[in-house]
Amino acid sequence: MLQEADPQCSASGSTSTDRCDFSSEEEKILQFWDSIDAFNLSKELSKDRPLWTFYDGPPFATGLPHYGHILAGTIKDVVCRYAYQNGYKVPRRFGWDCHGLPVEHEIDKKLNITCKADIEKLGGIAIYNQACREIVTRYTSEWESTVRRTGRWIDFKNDYKTMYPSFMESVWWVFKSLWNKDLVYQGHKVLPYSTACTSPLSNFEANLNYKDIVDPTVIVSLPLVDRPETSLLVWTTTPWTLPSNLAVIANPDLLYVEVLDTETSKKFILADALLSSIYKDVSDTSESFKRISSFKGCELKGLSYQQPFPIFESRRASHGNFVVITDPFVTADAGTGLVHCAPAFGEDDHRVSLANKIISENEAVPSTIDEKGHFEAGFFEGTSIPGSYFKDADKEIIKLLKAKDRIVRQTQHKHSYPFCWRSDTPLMFKAVPSWFIRVTDHIPKLLENQAKTRWVPANVGEKKFTHWLAAAHDWAVSRNRYWGTPIPVWRSADGKETIVIGSIEELARLAGIRSDSITDLHRESIDHIEIPSQIDPNGRPPLRRVEEVFDCWFESGSVPYAAQHYPFSEVSNAGTPEQPPGTFASSFPADFIAEGIDQTRGWFYTLSVLSTLLLDRPPFRNVIVNGLILAADGKKMSKRLKNYPEPEVVMGKFGADALRLYLINSPVVCAEFLKFKEEGVRGILRDVLIPWTNTSRFFTEQASLISATFARPIVGQFVGNADEFVGQSSSLFSDDIMDRWILSLLQTLIEEVRQEMDAYHLYSVVPKLLTFLSSLSSWYLRLSRKRAKNDEDKEDQLKALGTLFHVLYSLTIIMAPFTPFVAESLFQELSGFISNEKEKKTSPPLLSVHFQPFPCVNTLLKDKLTEERFSLFQEAMDQARAIREQKNISLKIPLSSMIIVTNSHEQQSLLLPLVSYISVDLNVRDVRILVDTDVEHLGIKIAYKALPNFSLLGRRLKTELDALQKALREEVCDSHLRAYFLDKSKGLCVGNRWILSEDEVSISRSVLALPEQWEQQKNASANRQVITLLCTELSEDLLQEGAAREILSRIQQLRKKAGLKQSDTVSIYHDDLASGSIFVSQAAYFERSLKNTILIPKQTETNSLEHALVDEIMISDRLIKLTLSSQFE
Repeated sequence: MLQEADPQCSASGSTSTDRCDFSSEEEKILQFWDSIDAFNLSKELSKDRPLWTFYDGPPFATGLPHYGHILAGTIKDVVCRYAYQNGYKVPRRFGWDCHGLPVEHEIDKKLNITCKADIEKLGGIAIYNQACREIVTRYTSEWESTVRRTGRWIDFKNDYKTMYPSFMESVWWVFKSLWNKDLVYQGHKVLPYSTACTSPLSNFEANLNYKDIVDPTVIVSLPLVDRPETSLLVWTTTPWTLPSNLAVIANPDLLYVEVLDTETSKKFILADALLSSIYKDVSDTSESFKRISSFKGCELKGLSYQQPFPIFESRRASHGNFVVITDPFVTADAGTGLVHCAPAFGEDDHRVSLANKIISENEAVPSTIDEKGHFEAGFFEGTSIPGSYFKDADKEIIKLLKAKDRIVRQTQHKHSYPFCWRSDTPLMFKAVPSWFIRVTDHIPKLLENQAKTRWVPANVGEKKFTHWLAAAHDWAVSRNRYWGTPIPVWRSADGKETIVIGSIEELARLAGIRSDSITDLHRESIDHIEIPSQIDPNGRPPLRRVEEVFDCWFESGSVPYAAQHYPFSEVSNAGTPEQPPGTFASSFPADFIAEGIDQTRGWFYTLSVLSTLLLDRPPFRNVIVNGLILAADGKKMSKRLKNYPEPEVVMGKFGADALRLYLINSPVVCAEFLKFKEEGVRGILRDVLIPWTNTSRFFTEQASLISATFARPIVGQFVGNADEFVGQSSSLFSDDIMDRWILSLLQTLIEEVRQEMDAYHLYSVVPKLLTFLSSLSSWYLRLSRKRAKNDEDKEDQLKALGTLFHVLYSLTIIMAPFTPFVAESLFQELSGFISNEKEKKTSPPLLSVHFQPFPCVNTLLKDKLTEERFSLFQEAMDQARAIREQKNISLKIPLSSMIIVTNSHEQQSLLLPLVSYISVDLNVRDVRILVDTDVEHLGIKIAYKALPNFSLLGRRLKTELDALQKALREEVCDSHLRAYFLDKSKGLCVGNRWILSEDEVSISRSVLALPEQWEQQKNASANRQVITLLCTELSEDLLQEGAAREILSRIQQLRKKAGLKQSDTVSIYHDDLASGSIFVSQAAYFERSLKNTILIPKQTETNSLEHALVDEIMISDRLIKLTLSSQFE
């Protein structure tokens, strides 16, 4: 059983002799699960149930798990456990992302690989890929250990890895299916390109890592060939691209001007609207320049200019380069209105250059920069530019332009720039050959399928993801790398013959080899395989595979098919991809997935693209999107800065359940940021786990004392309509009002948790659990404690304990998805009180809390009237406690009188049965429940006041608002307001002119007059249902009884400190021997309240006694000593 209190988790932070070692108990639960093989047993028990599908997004195992992984894993575990509790078979397979740039980048750094030649020196692709293979599973054992420690149940032994041949073969099937639909093409496009990884990235990868940087901006003059005294002015933030300039682009419809610069006598051409880019004064009276002429951009077309650097001068004659071309994409927002065009490094530049035949589709676009981002040798000889990194060359290029007198203006420009998400190096946008999936043409279908998915939170799907899909580009899926699934395209050297392979069997058949000879699909295993020409096997050379491999995002997007080796795993493959046969049909789309907000441009996107193009269906029905976890200071968690506690440390101190519940109950489950604070995890212990376990411990202690046993509660069922669930008859339950309340409240909790979990609103569940636990431990247990301990009334005691048992048993099942360890621990404790020993010991479904069906609402126990009764009760009690606190009157001191003012006779009748509870718990001798119309004769006046919502009313009434306010003050009386307060359905009629709705006006009640010595709560809610009043006058009699209660409390503390049981009899000695002793005046109270404790007046010398326990208390200016010692008889 979990124990209570520890310096690190007690509510007060003070030390305690007890210990709250949740972490150690969780380790015991892990051992228990291992001993019964719990996860595999759960699969066996559910094998015949309907299937519920979940996809686990594959992480890389090249790094250790962090809080982001624990968060996503917790969300997945909670939802999967809940689905299992509701009668489904829930396969849970862990997946690993093994391929791609993250792995290769690490190997490149480790082996100092910088280019393809380095791989050849290493020994070829086989050696390189083996090095990659060795690190992808480096941390799998650490991952498994951490995931296990968090309480997550998932299958590691039956995992999927993207490097398994079965997975890779299904990826081939996906690609060929797209090829057969004419959704694949090869082309040159300007793509985000990582120089560190020497490979293009997809557009969504390029958006993963933006940083603010400062770049130089220059305005460069390009003299016209026919009029060298006149120059075109171009503006750029990438001086390093100027050596690759092939054209200048103007907007055909924009107004341009030619001006004479009065300072230099040079003539410049630029957009009229952008003269301010070089001149401060652009008015007609400016002395800085003179206008020569103005014209539309279309008139500039065809003008030939002198290129910045004569590197590709031969193209002037051969390709018609270095002329002005036009396109509407040029704007007058910034710069000069003339765009320097380097088609090797700009998407629009490339598009417009193709349209104007500056370059051709199949040629290599002229560039001075190699695949690693360095300037090639042979250019700029005699400078430091050859071999320099592209971003580092800006200064030297600007220096050369200044020497040519081509710099007209130079400034700096701060802007957001993309960096490689793995190497953290700046990306360039580079024209590269790539294989593409046609996406843009299918955006309407993507949006249609997206709308069929439930997103939590909804705005992520409705806005963020929808906007991303609406702007989708064709997807570049190839990478010029080595460690990945090879693209299954075999092509002839002349490009006239292409075969796309969709399976190992197809490759073997076309290549004329045995299929069982192909045991791996990585490059080193298949690149040597040739396919004879299908056109002329004897006259044409064989086809060889193209060099590229798939982007790892294409693999992760293929998870629904490849993880189960679809379609090859199907017993029958008679269906089509649109109507797949066998088990796949029942597992697609997934019922649920969950990942971080960054995956809106990653995994969510790739899953959606492939499922829409392949099957025209959404890939998942429900998705929870979590936000990012930051350090407590709001910064990114950093191992270098050590600005966060390691997960293992937090779980070691507080346990995994506390961490799980903290994460689930945070904004991060709503796709927002969470500033991780250890104190928040401690708070979960204080507010949830400790009160819960203490309540359960109270039950076990009391039930053990009387050897009580109970029938196993029937709280749920796996199949059937939950709304029709009855469970155990209400006749089996107590008719005590307090018991009926907590049982009804339990049904409300079940109903609300089901509603929120069915909607995947995990963030709404924990607050409801907190409210219920507060009601259970702070209200029900406090008010029923005496009944549960009262062995003089066995029947009532068993009712109280039976009710508590039923509630606690149900609660362990409700909480099991969220706190699997504590729920299991308490479930095992409670199972010890089940009367049917055979049922408890031998039935596998009853071995663990995680095998139990989630509770259903027992409508026979649902009692809305009782819940309403206790809502009033709690409000009245809270007000009374607040009054005591503001008057600094301890609860131990009794008060003479209390009045609870209700607003109706119905409320009065609800509260009257609870008067005895109110009197005892608040320590008030006389409690009266009165309707507000019946209290004026006592000197109590209740007033009603209208509180208009001026914001709403102002929009509706406009100029009539002042008249309304006057009418509210003068024409609406208290009785009118009171009637509206009791029934708002018809609105508040004001002056026979306006009807105000509940949103437009609310009513507050206040006490205008009170008898002397009576108090109400200060700053009480204006919308309170009842008004509580206390007489705070303290007589000597009341003070004496209060002192007796304080002495009783001290005696109980001494007994607890001595480790005594309730049944142990002991003597307490006191030295209050004077006349008028409180022990004499309150003798009847002590006799009634103390059990197994004998009070003896006697002067003692404590220091002469062994094992004496002493306490001292000040009563009426007298210091009284209480002594408990094992020496006394």
